[in-house]
Amino acid sequence: MYTLLLVAVGLERLAELWVARRNARWAFAHGGVEVGAGHYPALVAVHAGLLAGCLIEVWAAHRGFLPRLGWPMLAVVAAAQALRWWCIATLGRRWNTRVIVLPRAPLVHRGPYRWLHHPNYLAVTAEGLALPLVHTAWLTAAGFAVANAAVLTVRLRAENAALGYA
Repeated sequence: MYTLLLVAVGLERLAELWVARRNARWAFAHGGVEVGAGHYPALVAVHAGLLAGCLIEVWAAHRGFLPRLGWPMLAVVAAAQALRWWCIATLGRRWNTRVIVLPRAPLVHRGPYRWLHHPNYLAVTAEGLALPLVHTAWLTAAGFAVANAAVLTVRLRAENAALGYA
């Protein structure tokens, strides 16, 4: 069942990439400018590594499912997915996996953006920690935490500068 969960998350990521590519075409056609593109391959590698690490660690180390850990972590994964798609719906065509800004477009202050500047990164971080722990892949969770913190530090600097949060 865990492998099916990972496949479902992988398919969700492909759906995100499809939405992001469609939105990028629209943004560029409307004067959008991409910033901080240099970190994007590392971001993709961290997310691909998360899914691969979950699968490899569970299979290779024979990690078991511990209901007291697994079920709450699955609930966190589901909540993170809901938050991520709330972000996507709120930003509409402006949402992207890349940092593409539309000059003179106002910042969004509705949906989850009423409370946080970057709610999607909360979703990413929560899911990246919880998904491995659904099946006790604690090495993958720890590795993701470190790698995600590094890439997110670069990403947030680029995005905050582009959006004028500096």
